[in-house]
Amino acid sequence: MSFLPDTPTLLAYLAACLVLFVTPGPDMSLTLARTIGSGTRAGIVTVLGTSLGTLVHTLAAVLGISAVIAASATAFTVLKVVGALYLAWLAVDALRRGSSLHVRAETVRGGLWRTFWVGLGVNLTNPKVVLFFLTFLPQFVRADAPDPSGQLAVLGLAFIVLFLPLGILMVLGAARVTGALQARPRLMRGIDWLFAGLFGAFAARILLTVR
Repeated sequence: MSFLPDTPTLLAYLAACLVLFVTPGPDMSLTLARTIGSGTRAGIVTVLGTSLGTLVHTLAAVLGISAVIAASATAFTVLKVVGALYLAWLAVDALRRGSSLHVRAETVRGGLWRTFWVGLGVNLTNPKVVLFFLTFLPQFVRADAPDPSGQLAVLGLAFIVLFLPLGILMVLGAARVTGALQARPRLMRGIDWLFAGLFGAFAARILLTVR
């Protein structure tokens, strides 16, 4: 069972994932727009599409990070510095520009399959998601872990297992979710500060990580 993170690490990871879920981004905006424009089924299919994209990113991160760690100390250092800078930029950008939630009703022709592929495509073609998985997941794997690749895979799958039901619940309550977020700028600003603090801490932590 060396591929399983310890309980405190897993709980901290799930808490961080919850913060990410309530932070509006492209996937959330697309899902809400599809739900409002085409109905609940279209919203759920969009969630399934973005979840499949997340699975692809998880597998890529597991293979890529594992290869870099095994390759050389220099490559690991470069990844560490780039990851820390990216996380710090996310923190600053959240405070400077705020969270984005731009929702308008969108009806997609071509049925549910087209809706699914649109959700998958939006997730896969977002470079921020790639960088996010390359910098977020490693923060919850100890440097001396016996099976770092396995732990990365478990964390990635846990991310999907958590986000999928939450995404479906969001679709079922789409009107309330959209109205609540857009009508409460102070709540949105509080989320920005929480997001910035979380990723500022991750940026500091990754710089202290030893190969």
